[in-house]
Amino acid sequence: MIPLRDSLRPRTAPFINWILIAVNLYIFIREIMLPPGELNEVFYTLGLIPSNVSHLIFSGSPLDVSMISFITAMFLHGGWMHVLSNMLFLWVFGDNVEDRLGHLRYLFFYLAAGIVGSIAHIMSNPFSEVPIIGASGAVAGVLGAYFVTFPRARVLTLIPIIIFFTIVEIPAVIFLALWFVLQIFNGTASLGGAADAVAWWAHVGGFLAGIVLIKTLGKAKIEVRGGSPF
Repeated sequence: MIPLRDSLRPRTAPFINWILIAVNLYIFIREIMLPPGELNEVFYTLGLIPSNVSHLIFSGSPLDVSMISFITAMFLHGGWMHVLSNMLFLWVFGDNVEDRLGHLRYLFFYLAAGIVGSIAHIMSNPFSEVPIIGASGAVAGVLGAYFVTFPRARVLTLIPIIIFFTIVEIPAVIFLALWFVLQIFNGTASLGGAADAVAWWAHVGGFLAGIVLIKTLGKAKIEVRGGSPF
């Protein structure tokens, strides 16, 4: 399912969301300009390597460099599909979450959800030497916040059916619930196997973090407005 737009329009300009999207795209463009060897070095330097974090925890060393990697890893992506899918979801759902939280709290929310998502992935595979990269955990946090804050919104969705495509309007609560169940299913299937290219448990952890954070940072009652029609 590919979201095209939602039925809600933000009441304020979501400029933090725009900046996050622009920064992610800019960094990715810089990535693809690098030779493969240098790009791989960037991933291992600025990405978050679970085994490094686990080693620091078990050895009792301070989490200095790895803590920085929790942030830098969010702004790296492994390919066009990776970055464009993350930015599409952020574009569709992030503006209203920023509208609800306010600009600075939204930025804190985004980074915090991404960190929790990375922690969830590390817990699922603590000795992996494959760097965690991507905004997926942070974006999943945005989806979790949207799920509980705007349950009556609707999402215009592109659905591929074999070789055909159809566009339908789906309640946001159903769209996001199906998305979350799929992450749990894939995450469970990946346990105990070879390293997966997708950090499914980062998605799950980020989504749940988004639910908790929006209730903590939002303070006001949960918004239930359905928004204007498409």
